[in-house]
Amino acid sequence: MPEFAPPMVRWRTARGAAVLLAVVAVLLGGWFWWRAPGTTPQVMPLSETSTTAAAVETAPAAPVERVVVHVTGAVTRPGVLTLAAGSRLHEAIAAAGGATSTADLDRLNLAAAVEDGQKIVVPERGSSEAQDSQGGVPAEGGRSSASNESGSGGTGGGSGSGSGASGNGTAKVNLNTADAEELATLPRVGPVLAQRIVDWRKQHGRFTRVEELDAVDGVGPKLLEALLPLVRI
Repeated sequence: MPEFAPPMVRWRTARGAAVLLAVVAVLLGGWFWWRAPGTTPQVMPLSETSTTAAAVETAPAAPVERVVVHVTGAVTRPGVLTLAAGSRLHEAIAAAGGATSTADLDRLNLAAAVEDGQKIVVPERGSSEAQDSQGGVPAEGGRSSASNESGSGGTGGGSGSGSGASGNGTAKVNLNTADAEELATLPRVGPVLAQRIVDWRKQHGRFTRVEELDAVDGVGPKLLEALLPLVRI
């Protein structure tokens, strides 16, 4: 027959187990209570959260710097072009469709950096363009080779009368009183450049020195040197 434990032994065993469970529960409760203050979550205000998120979403991208140049002369598609800042002359010519078969690229500094507002004249072989500056690269004061455009136009008509005036001892041309027609009689100054001189005078007032001619767009150092003996103020 099977043997059964006495009732007293069973009672003591159950009571010991209950006490043990109670002790474990108290220890766990005390441990959680001790840990709770150190793990309190930090609550961020809702307004601060929304402001931070909006700032991240609306942050504008850094703008890309651009320059605008005018490419003309012996190129496939002459016109006004927008290029990335720091672009080189050869990149401007490529953006204009590339040079034509008659272009004389050896007269240009293709590695020169272009500037905003610059006019680039790509010369043809045998032309007089780009002789006073490096193929559209600005000389002193940001001037471009536009002087060659007007100079070449005025070489045939203006140079003959201008050189005759200087050779015959005619009085110098007054920069402050001469009109465009009179200024166009100077050597290498055609109607276009003569009108620019008149326009500059209207915008900035009278010339105070003949050397101020170099401030006119299109007057390069060599052209200025040629005009100094022929003009006065």
